[in-house]
Amino acid sequence: MPAPYRPIDLVLLNTFVAVVDKGGFTAAASHLHLAQSTVSAHIKRLESLLERPLLQRHHQLAVPTAVGERLLSHARQMLRQNALAWQDILDQRLAGVVRLGIPEDYLGYLPAALSDFEARFPDVELEVHCGLSVDLIQQIKTGALDLAITTRQPRSPGGEVLRREPMVWVGAAGYDTPRRSPLPLAVSKRGVCIFREHTLASLDAAAIRWRIAYTSASLSGLSAAVRAGLAITVLTPSMVGPGMRILGAEEGLPALPGIEIALHRSSQRAGDAIDQLALQLRTHMEEHNPKRRPGA
Repeated sequence: MPAPYRPIDLVLLNTFVAVVDKGGFTAAASHLHLAQSTVSAHIKRLESLLERPLLQRHHQLAVPTAVGERLLSHARQMLRQNALAWQDILDQRLAGVVRLGIPEDYLGYLPAALSDFEARFPDVELEVHCGLSVDLIQQIKTGALDLAITTRQPRSPGGEVLRREPMVWVGAAGYDTPRRSPLPLAVSKRGVCIFREHTLASLDAAAIRWRIAYTSASLSGLSAAVRAGLAITVLTPSMVGPGMRILGAEEGLPALPGIEIALHRSSQRAGDAIDQLALQLRTHMEEHNPKRRPGA
């Protein structure tokens, strides 16, 4: 006769999901406001309860085992149901649709915030639309989007500044692209990206000859050209991916100004779900601000 199933502690499941989603014990501990030793103890208790290893120990990141992947799916469902139960009992359930616009450039550090939001408010239907900042701002004005995170544009200044980041020159690891003359550039199309404007203005001010070698409206397209050694580009440090390196004065490149990341909100629709997502995004961007200092 099989042994009776024992209840799985939701606290342990919540810790397990956080370790996987945040990529490790340290990040999960910070997210959950727990000591790292407590997070480790939770994972050990969960593995002891299930009598199975849940994480691959030879990986630096928290990579689930095959059993861990199966548990992860169940854990998400159980935590979602737990959130629904609390919200139903407390009569705090949010529902409806929230339409968020973001540039592809920012996909790297927003999924965690969006995942947290969906876990807290599972009845809200979140629609995410990617596009250029200038287009997203127009969609905010027409009411096609409820919220948009954009790179602040000189001709459309509005919005609430969430973060300021430096811009950096980026090239491929192993390529001496910056030494070419004229300097080959990977940039967005004319008139749609503040990065292009700052790139060309900085080079012109430094009397550096340049040519546009590659044009793309997407971060993935620009990154592919850079990694192949075809050109250099300008990004923020958070956008720099594998196979790329930050360049500077040692390559003879001029200093660049910073950019502002802003949250825009449509005046045509209001609601608690929109308010909560705006708060979630604001909090996430502040917590993950590279310039934020303890006690500052």
